[in-house]
Amino acid sequence: MLATTGWTALHRPADDGSPLAVALTAWARGGIDGKRLPAADSPPEVIGRFFSHLDPGARTRLVQRYPLVVGNLDGAPTELRYRANRRAMAQSHSVETHRAGDYRLAPVDRENALRRAHRLRSLLTGERRILAFDPTGSGLVAEVFGDLDTADRVSVIVPGADTDLLTFERTARRYTAPVGMAESLLEAEKAAAPGLRTAVIAWAGYTTPDGVGMDAATGRLAVNGARRLGALIGALPGHGPVALFCHSYGSVVCGVAARRLPPRVTDLSVAGSPGMRAGSAAALRTTARVWAVRDSGDWIADVPYLEFGGLGHGADPVDPDFGSRVLAADGARGHTGYFTPGTLSLDNFAKIGTGSFGSVVCREGGSDCRRGISGTEAH
Repeated sequence: MLATTGWTALHRPADDGSPLAVALTAWARGGIDGKRLPAADSPPEVIGRFFSHLDPGARTRLVQRYPLVVGNLDGAPTELRYRANRRAMAQSHSVETHRAGDYRLAPVDRENALRRAHRLRSLLTGERRILAFDPTGSGLVAEVFGDLDTADRVSVIVPGADTDLLTFERTARRYTAPVGMAESLLEAEKAAAPGLRTAVIAWAGYTTPDGVGMDAATGRLAVNGARRLGALIGALPGHGPVALFCHSYGSVVCGVAARRLPPRVTDLSVAGSPGMRAGSAAALRTTARVWAVRDSGDWIADVPYLEFGGLGHGADPVDPDFGSRVLAADGARGHTGYFTPGTLSLDNFAKIGTGSFGSVVCREGGSDCRRGISGTEAH
């Protein structure tokens, strides 16, 4: 189900008048050139066939009429989704700019609108490849770095708590936000395998916990995030290997999703994990290689690794008994430094993302993390 369900269906909000809900309602009633539009929750292959039979003019009209739907429609051509999301973000930018100057609103709401307008203006700069965008609530967004359609290998960043539209990218502490993580990983992958075509997706496509409260201690948000992650991967173009890089609470999402991920997911790496809601790598029931890394100064090590009554996320992925391939993280410095250039954690991620497994560096200089793997599996 996860491999054939569209992003929009999994992100369909209640009928609450949100922009996406309104757009979905209009789409369901619409048509193009005398043809009815496919259901927004159709499998990606159905959506793909629909668009393949449309001429460029018809595609453009759909982007103009339903940008929020087309931009989030798994199976639609990626370049069309980029165009649609650009249009949707421009519309949202106008809304937020107006709200920022509306003195009928509370000061805190005007300030938040101004911050969202600034973030949207940044996302509209240049020719950024926004694969998904939903302004509902705190906002969801996914961005592609590299050419997704021609990539031999795809890497997906799955971030943790406190990630939304506003924190999707940062100027200060750049590499702690999804955009900085993805940019850093792509550059490292190019250095690790110069002749390989790679793409990295910064995926803030699920509602994350705020801080370290109750939501961070349970799997409620992870279950919903896992569904959305599965839908994203199930609709990616091409057939090349996919590697997931899951940070903090994002590793909970990846753990929940693991057993239902498409077979093209060959590697699942967790960094600074509070647990994967499993007692062992084998219990994840995935064919993907499971990698884990934690810096010696990461505070997450002090979180109780257990699950009781729905609280906690299970065993520690870097514990030898868990059975994951434990990587070195020299230079990462704490909980948020795993994607900083020059760190051994980033270098290891790049080698996993490019299939250069023979040269990954294991924790404490051993070779256990390379067991059963030799050389490079580039394709």
